Amino acid sequence: MFGKSRQKQTGDFPEEFDSNFYRSKYPRLSGMDDATLRKHYSLHGRTEGRQASPAALRSGFIPLFEHIRPILEIGPFDRPMVEGDKVSYFDVLGQEDLQKKAIANNRGGTVPYIEFVSEIGDLSIVDRKFNAVCSAHCIEHQVDLIAHLDNVAKVLEGGGYYFIAAPDKRYSFDHFIPESTVADIIDAHKEPRKTHSLANIIKHVALATHNDAPRHWEGIHADPGYEQEIGGKIKAALNLFDKANGRYIDAHAWRFSPSTFRNLMEILSSIDLIPFDIVRVYETPKPRVEFMAILRKKMEE
Repeated sequence: MFGKSRQKQTGDFPEEFDSNFYRSKYPRLSGMDDATLRKHYSLHGRTEGRQASPAALRSGFIPLFEHIRPILEIGPFDRPMVEGDKVSYFDVLGQEDLQKKAIANNRGGTVPYIEFVSEIGDLSIVDRKFNAVCSAHCIEHQVDLIAHLDNVAKVLEGGGYYFIAAPDKRYSFDHFIPESTVADIIDAHKEPRKTHSLANIIKHVALATHNDAPRHWEGIHADPGYEQEIGGKIKAALNLFDKANGRYIDAHAWRFSPSTFRNLMEILSSIDLIPFDIVRVYETPKPRVEFMAILRKKMEE
């Protein structure tokens, strides 16, 4: 159990660069002292995709929060990160519809009971508090990122954590699409945007490339015919948008690398547009597609 009286301290989480882990992971570097190891990672290891922390992979990240209770997982689909007593789930579809979707996509996981369902991802329907919230590949889909983070904070106890696994756009189908800016995020919030913009639908449908992370790591970012097919895909995106007639279409709205995610969260936090502080942002290791991050809800003064 993990109650209010035992909130996890930020020092309980692995450092983003763990010299002992790095040394053991790469024995050829074992003779280097901590300062030299850190310099090696900064100059070479990060761009080479060397793993600098056990928490950079899901296998080391999930144990940081899988025993926190109560906990809410957003968007578990058929592969929830956490299971068991006092675990609740939120998704845009209910269990039955998610099972149908999983079968249609030849997925072999098990869809849990979805206690909270909102087809537009509206977390305001969640009617109680949790000590932690987690999500995997959900944050990039949020129409209004600031509103999403504000709603996550509203279901968290003071000092509670948001554990995030997010795709690194450099190694995903978003490779050719520019990373999101703070101006983009604030603009969507001030609009306020309730469904994805036409621009987001075009990017998601027409400008996406392959989603094979190892190939991206090797510098192969486009399949043959990628550029030649863009025109036809734009027409398909326009048709999809028009037929939706204002209804929600699922798409990526935000694109990050670990460094830009950190920068964006720092800026939004510093001007009080989000009620979170950054605790950790772990770099994407080769040949993976995702990075891990931890945000902590600010304590009320």
